[in-house]
Amino acid sequence: MRTSLCDQFGIEYPIFAFTPSEHVAAAVSRAGGLGVLGCVRFNDADELDKTLTWMDENTDGKPYGVDVVMPMKIPTEGSSLDLGAMIPDEHKKFVDETLLKLGVPPLPEGEGRDGVLGWLHSVARSHVDVALQHRPVLIANALGSPPVDVIEQCHAGGLKVAALAGAPKHAQSHVANGVDIIIAQGYEAGGHTGEIASMVLTPDIVDAVGPDVPVLGAGGIGSGRQIAASLALGAQGVWTGSIWLGTEEYRNLASNEGWETAFLRASSSDTVRTRIYTGKPARLLKTKWTEAWAEEGAPAPLPMPLQNLLVADAHNRINAAHDPDVISMPIGQIVGRMNEVRPVADVVADLVREFTETVSRLDKLAQ
Repeated sequence: MRTSLCDQFGIEYPIFAFTPSEHVAAAVSRAGGLGVLGCVRFNDADELDKTLTWMDENTDGKPYGVDVVMPMKIPTEGSSLDLGAMIPDEHKKFVDETLLKLGVPPLPEGEGRDGVLGWLHSVARSHVDVALQHRPVLIANALGSPPVDVIEQCHAGGLKVAALAGAPKHAQSHVANGVDIIIAQGYEAGGHTGEIASMVLTPDIVDAVGPDVPVLGAGGIGSGRQIAASLALGAQGVWTGSIWLGTEEYRNLASNEGWETAFLRASSSDTVRTRIYTGKPARLLKTKWTEAWAEEGAPAPLPMPLQNLLVADAHNRINAAHDPDVISMPIGQIVGRMNEVRPVADVVADLVREFTETVSRLDKLAQ
């Protein structure tokens, strides 16, 4: 399993792993892939700086990347208080009543945090500034192409830039802005995702950007067979996310028995694509929380970042409650294959093994 991206980044396998956990990201890099740390959970530069210092020291000198959430257009941002004043009272009332109906208790006094800061454009820029003081080899943007000046800043620091795309026209726009690698994020993926399935999207984007721009297939990838399929469609590697939620190392970030119960029992049909998580379409695990937002009379989700601010405290309360029937979790349709919690190294080894077996089987068919 070797493509040009392996030589470009100095990795053994073209497996890129997005995760909010530095422990998972570091373990993937040590196992031969490229761990990519999601930065949206970091509300201040010092916290991220300490985490990336840990990454520098715990990846055995192997490369890693970071992922930010930054819109292409620079918005006018006020304080969190200003944004809060823009949230309609009916939305606040709906959230409060829904939490009460679902039996989600309040957090202990003094607990909780401002869950919107990491989603602000200015904070995402600070994430890039901090990352450039460390040794990542890649900056990825979950909202597509970052502003051109940010791309140029990364290039000046010797980093490649990747951006998610849900349609060929988006990929072409990213390339025109200077993005180096396109992540073709299919409909099946967890978190922010478009409306085109991976089987169609990946070759469409590969053809749209041409042979000189590497494409990573994303969405519905959790096995070696699926990696082989993505590479057969023209991708130079894969971008994976959900499968790393089911690893032992992830427990360092989120030790939550209810959370694990929720995904271990889920099937591939137990997800829903909705705007209730951030204000943009994102795939979540289907629970009583997502169902409440789909009921008649529920308010329409607000645009980003207002929806983030609206549900930030609710998400903290839901996660603290450990109730698998209510949990709010971004996850892809691959959840149906996540049936046990394993070490990262074992997951990587199985991906590579099954990929090799699949390619060998296909070689025999071509004889």
